[in-house]
Amino acid sequence: MIRKVWVERIPGVFAGLYEKASRMVKESYYSGVAEKIVSFLQEGRILDLGTGPGYLPIEIARRSSSLKIVGLDLSPRLIEMARDNALRSGFSDRIQFQTGNASQLLFQDESFDMVVSTGMLHMVKDPAKVLKECHRLLKPGGEAWIFDPARVSSGVDKEKWLALLTFREKMAYHLFNLFRRINPGHTYHRREVEKILLQTPFRDYRIEEEGNEIHLRLKK
Repeated sequence: MIRKVWVERIPGVFAGLYEKASRMVKESYYSGVAEKIVSFLQEGRILDLGTGPGYLPIEIARRSSSLKIVGLDLSPRLIEMARDNALRSGFSDRIQFQTGNASQLLFQDESFDMVVSTGMLHMVKDPAKVLKECHRLLKPGGEAWIFDPARVSSGVDKEKWLALLTFREKMAYHLFNLFRRINPGHTYHRREVEKILLQTPFRDYRIEEEGNEIHLRLKK
């Protein structure tokens, strides 16, 4: 019997796998999310929780020069990749990436106009605590948009993805399959999300479901 252990970040050994999968869905997933964000917020400061290799902040910066984005992730290796990606894209002056825990955010109260997250909530041990932090950081009237689990994997061509992997990454892929059995995360449903929200200060919210993905729009 395999015992589940809670791992809230993508281990460094799997960072290359995740980065290449994310790169493959820049157009099919992250671009669409970025378009929605930019149409909602024309200027201000955005926090992207669980930013991974940084493709969502990059796509936001590509569409708006008036938005400043901070991307945060628990994985130091993915943050390194995100910084490299932003530098190559020419947006490192408007995007800041840093390692950090979404349950204990080291930002001042009311320091962001918007908080976004794609595919992180099901990985965290205490989602209510993360959402409380989102509420604390938002300016009055600001919104948190949570997409979970993000439909990233559904847009990845597995054969093309595997062909991109190095030998070491292919070995890591076999470990990744075991990791997913040990740490599958949890797919939330509407009633579960509503119970979590009752533990937070958010009272103005909207919950939408698209396939197996939950969209939360939480207003302070």
